[in-house]
Amino acid sequence: MAVFALRSDDQYLVDTDGGSYVVDVGSDTCTCPDHGIRGRRCKHLRRVDMEIGIGRVPAPGERVAACAVCGAGVFVPAREAGAVLCGAHRPAVGSFVRDREADKLLVVTGVTRTRADEYRTSDGTRISDYGTNAEYGDHEPVVEAVYVGNAMRSPGPLDVSGRKRYGFPASRLRRLAPDERPHKPVIGI
Repeated sequence: MAVFALRSDDQYLVDTDGGSYVVDVGSDTCTCPDHGIRGRRCKHLRRVDMEIGIGRVPAPGERVAACAVCGAGVFVPAREAGAVLCGAHRPAVGSFVRDREADKLLVVTGVTRTRADEYRTSDGTRISDYGTNAEYGDHEPVVEAVYVGNAMRSPGPLDVSGRKRYGFPASRLRRLAPDERPHKPVIGI
């Protein structure tokens, strides 16, 4: 059986050797003869539940969007707009990353849905207009981060409160391997 999400939030097409049926998980119904005659949960309803549970199809109220960096499918709320990142390209807030251009360490303070060609700095400049961002996608969401600088030398947690936050196209920031990550807590995000 192959399961495909339909445009309706709660409906899925289940394609089988015996035919194609529409499952509505909101009303717990299926168009197959078995469900119509017995009025019980059929194998098509169970299959849709399984596919949603293991993440092969979006859940009701979700849709598939493309990661702005690699194009992989990502489930997002159906009515939510903006650029998205998959798990491999979405850094966690509070994680350390490295700027590919300056080779400097930063801590992520936010991940936006705003594209680099739409996100503007405090002086009105678009992130995509900076020369150092020319090699990165204008369509990528902006990741906000703070340069760590000399703060790593001070004892205690790294406090980023009050420090200037910069925006970067997502692919400009490289996630760090476990052995590269500083073992210092971050506060003030």
